[in-house]
Formats: sequence, C-alpha cells, structure tokens
Amino acid sequence: MRLVVGLGNPGPRYARNRHNVGFMAVDLIARLHGASGFRSRFRGELAEGVIGGERRLLLKPQTFMNDSGESVAETVRFFKMLPEEIVVIHDEIDLRPGKLRVKCGGGTAGHNGLRSIDALLGPDFWRMRIGIGHPGIKELVQPYVLQNFSSEEVTAWVAPLLEAVAGTIGLLLSGAPDAFMSEVARRFAPPDLDAADSPAQS
Repeated sequence: MRLVVGLGNPGPRYARNRHNVGFMAVDLIARLHGASGFRSRFRGELAEGVIGGERRLLLKPQTFMNDSGESVAETVRFFKMLPEEIVVIHDEIDLRPGKLRVKCGGGTAGHNGLRSIDALLGPDFWRMRIGIGHPGIKELVQPYVLQNFSSEEVTAWVAPLLEAVAGTIGLLLSGAPDAFMSEVARRFAPPDLDAADSPAQS
C-alpha cells in the first residue's frame, strides 16, 4: 500500500470531532514516522515519509467529507496507483468505541466519505474502520459525529488506540493485515473490554 488517506472535515471547528478521527490518525502517523510537512496538493494536504521501509504518501482531503473522493482520485491518478494500494482511515458508528477493523473492499455503510471515494475509484481499496459508537437514534447520528470527543474518551481509548495504529501501521502497509491487527490488539487493551471481545478483532 502506497497511500494512507485520513477522512475528516478541514478547519479548527471540526478538528476534534468524532468524524475527524481519520485526520487524527494520519497526523499522528506523520509525526511518529517523521514524514514531511503537509502541503497543499490535489485538493488536500499531502505528506510523504518512509514507513515499513518504503516511501508512503499521507493525504488529508480538504474538500469536506462528502467530496473526499475528488482529492483521493486526483492523487491516485497523478501517482498512477491502483485502488488496492490505498488504505482509508475513517470513523465507523456501527462499531463500539475503540473497536478496529481492517478489510479490502466492501460497502460504504452509509459513510459519505467512503461513498465519494467508491463512486470515483470503485470499492477495491482498503478500509481501516475506527469504531466511535452509535448515539442510538438515526436522527442523532449527524450531530453525534460532529461533536468533539470528550476528554474521557480521549484518555480511555482514542489516544492509546491511535498510538497503537500509528506505531504498527508499517505492518499493514507492507501487506500483513493480520500481523497489524494482532500487534494493535497487543498494544491496545481498553479496561472495559474483555479479551474475548478485543477492539482489534477483524
């Protein structure tokens, strides 16, 4: 995999929103691996660095969530990538908070950022789904995902999970998703989940 895309909305107003956990993950990956500073390219912010022994690109689309695919598609066309060389990190309301899943292909589950990418590139890209939980009522989903993580959430699972992801993502990018999931599970064990229901199960 050559391109890591974090999904979110641009600007300080949205920076700590649940919907922006993809941006948060990519920012931490860039810092941890000493990637170049983000610069404006392809309707997004692009950085590059060596992760897992290979040159990788990191992208944060600046088109707002619903049009994320426009930035991703421009980047992919320029660098002549295949969809399977892309991993997209995004929030997932249908997973409990802190649960992580990784797969190649599949549906969009109503996620507008994924839907935009799928419409322009097809479904055959990798997805890293970070569970943020569901508010319980469909009508509350939009305000819920646009709320900031609470300080308790950040301490309990957001920060430690993202650190585990950033520290081990080289395994995923090198084509070892099972090893990546196992290592994330080893590093990240929320106290409120028992071992039988690890947040890093696939």
